[in-house]
Amino acid sequence: MARKSSLLKRAAIAVVSVIAIYVILNASVSRSLPSSSDLPRQLIREDDDEGGAPIQPRVRVYMYNLPKRFTYGLIEQHSIARGGIKKPVDDVTTLKYPGHQHMHEWYLFSDLNRPEVDRSGSPIVRVLDPADADLFYVPVFSSLSLIVNAGRPVEPGSGYSDEKMQEGLMEWLEGQEWWRRNGGRDHVIPAGDPNALYRILDRVKNAVLLVADFGRLRPDQGSFVKDVVIPYSHRVNLFNGEIGVQDRNTLLFFMGNRYRKDGGKVRDLLFQVLEKEDDVTIKHGTQSRENRRAATKGMHTSKFCLNPAGDTPSACRLFDSIVSLCVPVIVSDNIELPFEDVIDYRKFSIFVEANAALQPGFLVQMLRKIKTKKILEYQREMKSVRRYFDYDNPNGAVKEIWRQVSQKLPLIKLMSNRDRRLVLRNLTEPNCSCLCTNQTGLITSI
Repeated sequence: MARKSSLLKRAAIAVVSVIAIYVILNASVSRSLPSSSDLPRQLIREDDDEGGAPIQPRVRVYMYNLPKRFTYGLIEQHSIARGGIKKPVDDVTTLKYPGHQHMHEWYLFSDLNRPEVDRSGSPIVRVLDPADADLFYVPVFSSLSLIVNAGRPVEPGSGYSDEKMQEGLMEWLEGQEWWRRNGGRDHVIPAGDPNALYRILDRVKNAVLLVADFGRLRPDQGSFVKDVVIPYSHRVNLFNGEIGVQDRNTLLFFMGNRYRKDGGKVRDLLFQVLEKEDDVTIKHGTQSRENRRAATKGMHTSKFCLNPAGDTPSACRLFDSIVSLCVPVIVSDNIELPFEDVIDYRKFSIFVEANAALQPGFLVQMLRKIKTKKILEYQREMKSVRRYFDYDNPNGAVKEIWRQVSQKLPLIKLMSNRDRRLVLRNLTEPNCSCLCTNQTGLITSI
């Protein structure tokens, strides 16, 4: 008994000693750490007034003052080509950017030109000194450039040239010391149209590209690791009514170009399968003001909206469906979607493998079995997330794109530092900086 008592005493002394040492060390370390009042203001993590998530340090972005031929000058060229103006104007900044499905470049440009007091809650802050910048934004209207002469014959040697614009942009960028410093890795370039900047992609591929999808990009040009998938601009009006199916009498709706290339060939096949089905509306139509009105009415009065692949896996119709609260039925096996770190598309969309969708009767029979309760669940979820796809919403697409861009900064710094110290690479092996999405072809289908 005496020996047992002695062991217990020694154990107790040891425990007390450990506790005492911990208290002494903890007090010493606490005195050596700065208080929050000693830290720079922008680094303090604080809760906002509504008790939300802690505020993170804002990423500093410098926007280049590009020559106007890459920005407002493109608006002017677009208007001249359509007879909107007969000759160049004195002040191109007074011209209105034309509406089309890749308007992200205008909204991001406009956002950075707003006073900082009007950009509350943005994850980035614009700086006016490039030496202070974490990232550099190149505000070229690359998607607008593609459609300046769309559908209009241009005489050789005259008129506007998108190819010349691209070459001119590249020449200008390569003359900037900040571009040369890291080979463009810390630059952000809008390239939403799948054909945007196609001529110079190999020369800008180090940059963070803002893309609609990777359909026209090689694995060494675009990837989830370095780039940001962004939403198309919706071309139909937002549905402002309440959720419900009582005024949605059409089962499935589609209006768009029937004939597309590559993966979009599935459209013509879907027309053949669906055009004779009852309570299905499927129409061929191209972009026009009248067709947009018809598409708005059709989407607002349908339960489900068909979203097949276009020339590339994505199309603006998906985002038209979401803002219309028309449940998207996605038939595009290789589609990539924006903001999937915060949005689960399965909660409001139906994904159907192309081969299954082309089986006669399969699609409509599947949709007819979906109960009203489930459709209402889809609609509620769409209503809760559709701000992410609205470029006019102050808490919408623009802010979310900047959040996605800001998350690229740690990788950019890592790769920039790594590039500076590497001497030799084995180019026969994949480069981790160009890692793309899962290539196994896994399909999620209802």
